[in-house]
Amino acid sequence: MAVETEAKQSRRGFVNLLLGSSLGAVILSVFYPILSFLVPPKAAESGEASVVAGSAKNLAANSGLIFKFGSRPALLLRTPNGDIKAFSARCTHLDCTVQYRSDLQGIWCACHDGHYDLNGRNVAGPPPRPLEEFKVHLRGDEIVVSKG
Repeated sequence: MAVETEAKQSRRGFVNLLLGSSLGAVILSVFYPILSFLVPPKAAESGEASVVAGSAKNLAANSGLIFKFGSRPALLLRTPNGDIKAFSARCTHLDCTVQYRSDLQGIWCACHDGHYDLNGRNVAGPPPRPLEEFKVHLRGDEIVVSKG
């Protein structure tokens, strides 16, 4: 009789282990895809210290151009008086992409109506800090932008 009780207990333990691990596998197979969707993958930052952003003759006065700087967007602009400047095109409020508006002669974020001046300083709206500024060099007709 004692042998039968031990056999029933060991079978019961095995069935409980099997059901418990199956339940764990089901929970993992449901929640892992959800979590991997919610957590974005880490994008590797480009190892390049500088990029060719455009051509000086194609960038008219009082205009702007968005270009890719590594894995992030950047903004190249020529002021009304002809100076060429480059900034990160990610708003410091919620990382929306900013753009140059020639009618305002400034940088504008469409998400929450944030405004920056031509030096990248936040002047109106919710942005808490200035845009990151990049160094601009002319190499012949090419505009080369690098991190400062």
